[in-house]
Amino acid sequence: MKRDIVCIIPSRFESSRFPGKPLADLCGKPMIQHVYERALRAQALPYVAVATDDERIYDAVKKFGGNVIMTSAAHRSGTDRIAEAVKSLKLSDDAIVVNIQGDQPVFEPAQVDEVIQPLINDASIVMSTLIYKIILDEEIKHPHAVKVAFDKNNFALYFSRATIPYVRDSKMKAAYYKHHGIYAYRRDFLDIFTTLPEGKLEKLEALEQLRALEYGYKIKVVITPYDSIEVDNRQELEKVRQLLKNEKN
Repeated sequence: MKRDIVCIIPSRFESSRFPGKPLADLCGKPMIQHVYERALRAQALPYVAVATDDERIYDAVKKFGGNVIMTSAAHRSGTDRIAEAVKSLKLSDDAIVVNIQGDQPVFEPAQVDEVIQPLINDASIVMSTLIYKIILDEEIKHPHAVKVAFDKNNFALYFSRATIPYVRDSKMKAAYYKHHGIYAYRRDFLDIFTTLPEGKLEKLEALEQLRALEYGYKIKVVITPYDSIEVDNRQELEKVRQLLKNEKN
């Protein structure tokens, strides 16, 4: 199978905060189906698949007619799961693999074009991701909103659940940016990523992207104008349910 760009949605059933989250009902469909169908609406994606280690998710995707790839249950992160999944697709080394988290059922399809553009424009870039300027004060200190600091060339310096940057002088103000769980990688970089030992910072913050930074790889960040809700609990699921109802109306 030769495709320039593919999208793999990593999905697992177990979750400490919300077990069975991918199969949670959202307006008559499991959440994973909403993510899958949104990905199909992205013009740049000729192929979308779910990667999972759970037969319940596998069967649900098959039921709605989606592509699904069964993977090992031993993966440390969604990126590791994707790396296994793409091996069966026989992609070229410079193919672009898009990672959309399975808990983002209302992301904007145009974000796929945004995240892949750096890899299309610059052959030296191996990984990119989206960030969004925080406008809600409550997100600045919330650990579920992962913050990012980046350099003048829009390469990530650090990701943290803590509030970064820290403003020492109360007379100064900072712009805060949060990370969206949408990535793009070159296919050959995924092989490298999976051979790297778990990073110390990755383990402390429980953020897989820190592994790349710890081992000296650059992550290009793209500022998107679109916000997106990541469903971490049932309260956020209800918020998304209302958004979908409003969108339908």
